[in-house]
Amino acid sequence: MAKKDTVNALVKRDIPPEVAEIVANAGYTITTLKKADPEDLAKYLKPEQVERILKSVGVKVSLKKTKKKGRRKKKEEKLPPLKPEDIPSKSEPFTPGQKKIAEILEKQGEELPRVIINDLADRVEKYAIKGKKLNKLVDAVVKRYKERQVAPYEACGIVAAQSIGEPGTQMTMRTFHYAGVAEINVTLGLPRLIEIVDARRSPSTPMMEVHLSEDIKEDREAVAKTARSIEATYLLDIASVETDITNMEVRVNFDKKTLEKKGMDLEEAVEKLRKIKGADPVEDGYTISLRVLESSYKKLQLLSQTVRALRVKGISGIERAIIRKSEGEYVIYTQGSNLKDVFQVPGVDASRVRTNNIVEISDVLGIEAARNSVIDEANKTLSEQGLSVDFRHIMLVSDIMTNDGAVRAIGRHGVSGRKSSVLARAAFEITTAHLLDAGIVGEKDPLDGVTENIIIGQPVSVGTGGVKLVYRIEEDKK
Repeated sequence: MAKKDTVNALVKRDIPPEVAEIVANAGYTITTLKKADPEDLAKYLKPEQVERILKSVGVKVSLKKTKKKGRRKKKEEKLPPLKPEDIPSKSEPFTPGQKKIAEILEKQGEELPRVIINDLADRVEKYAIKGKKLNKLVDAVVKRYKERQVAPYEACGIVAAQSIGEPGTQMTMRTFHYAGVAEINVTLGLPRLIEIVDARRSPSTPMMEVHLSEDIKEDREAVAKTARSIEATYLLDIASVETDITNMEVRVNFDKKTLEKKGMDLEEAVEKLRKIKGADPVEDGYTISLRVLESSYKKLQLLSQTVRALRVKGISGIERAIIRKSEGEYVIYTQGSNLKDVFQVPGVDASRVRTNNIVEISDVLGIEAARNSVIDEANKTLSEQGLSVDFRHIMLVSDIMTNDGAVRAIGRHGVSGRKSSVLARAAFEITTAHLLDAGIVGEKDPLDGVTENIIIGQPVSVGTGGVKLVYRIEEDKK
């Protein structure tokens, strides 16, 4: 969007379109051009073009002096070329089985992705396939791989949208219990799929799956202690609160049994009460009186509300923590999510903590983790309903949602609202507003996409419509 605006603005200033495209592709905008270094611009354009562009944005400059200064600079010493052994490899070296398959592919002049080679090698080793059978198997895999590749000018976006949208019509609208944890309600089905593609900041039923470290994952008592430290405990969970208007104080009566059940002692709870400003706590066994320092009914009411809402233990946002045994180890399931704080709890295996809050994953772990979470959550939601959608369609959706470094919704506030085409934006939602805004600023529509070409009734740029080359048969020369 920004590139189109920059190109249009420069063209209006009598800059040739091809020059404007170069400037926009280099990352410049009208604002940054005013502060740009002429030497940097000279890397992309001729000196006279640089002067013309800077003059069009109100900056006068001459590159003659700049060139002289450039000659005085010492030549940078060229570094020796890197040897293959100096370049670090991001992938693990081939195993003997993988190497054998790679050699067969090399003889055939074919290529396969590393993931497929690894998977194929594991299966070959499992079933002890050798000799001619191995060659035939590799041939079949290469043939199947080529069949699955997307053809040039294929409308993969529309195919992906249709492939996810159609099964979505068969999904239920109800909320189910989370598999294996009857106490926790989790939104599933179509409402959950809508949450994912809308990139909601907080899902309607946030939850976490917390795995524990090797030393405590099979110890029920240690896991229960960790669960208590994660679950948020409020004062009303362990005590009753009374407001005494006569003596202008708030009394907190702690329950000894509840304190023991929550793994807390009285001093720990009282320490939290001492941090409340504007109150003077007085201890009398398991009863704590908090007297307001200023004799005011309003101050007393505010103190009462503060005491009732006080969190004395656990992590904010985690309403419940439930322990279940899964595959020989204890796992904590939580109602509520707070990824950053849970990572810091002793005994938690941070590499195996999961949450269904995609935006929170993006904030804490980064955009790549959020992309994987979109794929995983969408695939899990569809699979739970017994619907099978090709993994690549879901990957395409997640790539579109996260390709600019932030999780964007697929809607007018996200992906659809950021399209460069005026007609495509208008066709999605709020048609009049988009057309009016585009008309006011004189925005141009390049007609590159599918929707806008269908609207004006010309061939779309997909399939055979994307081919610009015409074959002309020459007549035989006599």
